[in-house]
Amino acid sequence: MLKTLTVENFALIENITVEFGAGLNILTGETGAGKSILIEALGAILGNKIGASKIRKGADYLRIAANFSNGLRISRTVSRTGKNSITLDDKPITLAQLKKLSADLVDVHGQNKNLELLREDKIYQLIDDENISVELKTFQELYRKLISKARALEKKKSARAENLERLDFLRWQEQEISSAALKPHEDEKLDAEIKKLSHAEKIAENVQKSAQILNDGDSDILTALARVEKKLDDVARYDDKLNSARKLLEDAQIYLREAYDEIRDYGATLDFSPELLDELHARADIISTLKKKYGASVNDILQRLEKIRGDIATIENFDSDVEDLKAEVTTLERQTKSRAEKLLTLRRASAKILGAKIELELQRLGMARAQFEIVLEPTEKLSSNGGDKAEIFFCANIGEEKLPLSKVVSGGELSRIALAIKIVLATERRGDFFQTMIFDEIDTGLGGVTAKTVAECIAQISQGWQVLCITHLPQIASMAQTHLQIIKLEIDGRTVTKVKLLNKEERVREIARMASGDESPTAIKNAREMLASAKIFVEKILCTK
Repeated sequence: MLKTLTVENFALIENITVEFGAGLNILTGETGAGKSILIEALGAILGNKIGASKIRKGADYLRIAANFSNGLRISRTVSRTGKNSITLDDKPITLAQLKKLSADLVDVHGQNKNLELLREDKIYQLIDDENISVELKTFQELYRKLISKARALEKKKSARAENLERLDFLRWQEQEISSAALKPHEDEKLDAEIKKLSHAEKIAENVQKSAQILNDGDSDILTALARVEKKLDDVARYDDKLNSARKLLEDAQIYLREAYDEIRDYGATLDFSPELLDELHARADIISTLKKKYGASVNDILQRLEKIRGDIATIENFDSDVEDLKAEVTTLERQTKSRAEKLLTLRRASAKILGAKIELELQRLGMARAQFEIVLEPTEKLSSNGGDKAEIFFCANIGEEKLPLSKVVSGGELSRIALAIKIVLATERRGDFFQTMIFDEIDTGLGGVTAKTVAECIAQISQGWQVLCITHLPQIASMAQTHLQIIKLEIDGRTVTKVKLLNKEERVREIARMASGDESPTAIKNAREMLASAKIFVEKILCTK
């Protein structure tokens, strides 16, 4: 519910704060007083476009702020430079966010908004009650699964030819790698072997010389050590202080002998066959070719081989996967269609009840011969909203054929239909929290009995929603819980629009002015009777709640 609206420097409005109440808030005033300006300012706080041209002469900015009963605070400021600032609870938001938020707070009843009734999504909003919404949610979960599986199936089918070509290529790759019979780390070992064989002569020469230095003739190391050891044996006869040195020499001979044996054995096993080196180079060339295609090392190539084999298995199982997906899609189609049929049945029942109630309200609003029906027909294709198409059919005169609303309705009829719908919704969907509904001069072209009926209908709506209504009809104004008068004054040579909350006696005079154009005793008497009659009607509504 809208609690307060503050407007600064907006057209003729300098600075006002309007307090609204629950139920019916009526705004009246002379033509040109500024009623539409106030509604335009409220529209701006709901996300309508607004430019710097609306800034009051002499001011640098305009500002509009609204406080709602649920604690929300919305503010919008526009400067001369065109800068647009919007905040929600003092935090910046975008214009798109404001529009989305306001849609849940305020409903505007006007010609442009009434045209939304022609949209199919708006029709579903009317007929989809809580039970239908639960069923729709279940349907939509199945529908999302169906769409996902159907897309996967189509993707599989479209990939069939491509997969067959790819399968041939993968099999060729698998054969190329497998035929090489690679072993883990083979490239590392092969490189070491080629390196050794490529330096065969130098290796053989150094091995031979090393063996000769250690043990070959009278001047080799082992022979020399044996001579030293013999000399120290002679010393030991006379002094044992060099026994430890002699022991070290003995150990050294053992280690050197072992080294000599290893070098000699290595030399005996050397095979520097040119043919073997050629074989190793040929093997290295095969591995090098595979590395260019499949990986930087033999281990990488082997990993690639495993992936290729996995891809081959996946493609070879392609037909089986397709059949599994087909079965899943068929099952989901059956389940989703069944839910869509149930949804259609529920919607038709809801539409029949709602249509009858709206038709009754239209007859009360002066369209005695009106026929109204919400028609739902099944569609060939399912959508996220179900498997049906909704359309409103209408006929204003008896004996005529009901046709789609968009083809037969006039602007005035559409306004009455929108009002009838809101009456029904207000009756059935009451709550502690009042959503705000705005009626901008709904009384245009009305009079007599119809004007009284519209007034009673708006009063009825105001028992379920907070209503803000601009009117020129005393029948509607007399129903108000809060009566605000829009007046235009001249202050210091400037025209200023003000808003005044009327007390009981001020209301009487305003109703008299609206009904008779003056405040004569007769007009005052009629106004009091009109207010008394309105009070009785409102009390009657309250008693039937």
